[in-house]
Amino acid sequence: MISVIFDLDGTLVDSEPNYYESGRRTLARHGVPDFTWEQHAHFIGIGTLETLEILRDRYGIRAPVEQLLAEQNAAYLELARTGTEAFPEMGRFVERLHAEGVPMAVASGSSREAIDAVLVGTGLDSLLTTVVSAEEVAHGKPAPDVFLEAARRLGADPADCVVVEDAAPGARAARAAGMYCVAVPYVAATADDPAFAAADLLFPAGQPEFTAEAAHAWLSSLQSA
Repeated sequence: MISVIFDLDGTLVDSEPNYYESGRRTLARHGVPDFTWEQHAHFIGIGTLETLEILRDRYGIRAPVEQLLAEQNAAYLELARTGTEAFPEMGRFVERLHAEGVPMAVASGSSREAIDAVLVGTGLDSLLTTVVSAEEVAHGKPAPDVFLEAARRLGADPADCVVVEDAAPGARAARAAGMYCVAVPYVAATADDPAFAAADLLFPAGQPEFTAEAAHAWLSSLQSA
């Protein structure tokens, strides 16, 4: 049976505005007052820790990266608990797969605390009970570690797994893991990235184009192949 592994942020839920705002607040506290959404967009799909390591070096921030991570996580959790929405068609897709007994997992670059807060806040926690955070593996995306660990926990062969992703680093990680990839670019302008071009199913316009029906039909054809 095919198993489905979902990225969380930007794929299942529209959490990127919260990540941007929590990162902006953290950087402003450490002397970087003008961090823009356009700058943030370059880090979509990369784990929070890796992002902060890069930004700390770029801006010469003296605080330890562990402190920056704790500050951003606290700010993010405050925003996430009250202001995260699941993408409607993704929610329908998850509900349909759950009803059919398809094994599913979440594999995310976010902290486990942040993942749990978002899943509970959106009600997806009852449908998606297998969760892997980048904190639990050696390397974040674009390394395949989180996806391989999710497959292990599901008891699935990586070759029988489909990853649903919104960001190029995640699509690269899926390919490196030897898994199928459904790509739903969060930033539509990145749809021509080679990582997305190599996806097995691509919705170039992102979430406005994605439908549960189309994704399910493709998955069914894969199951019967």
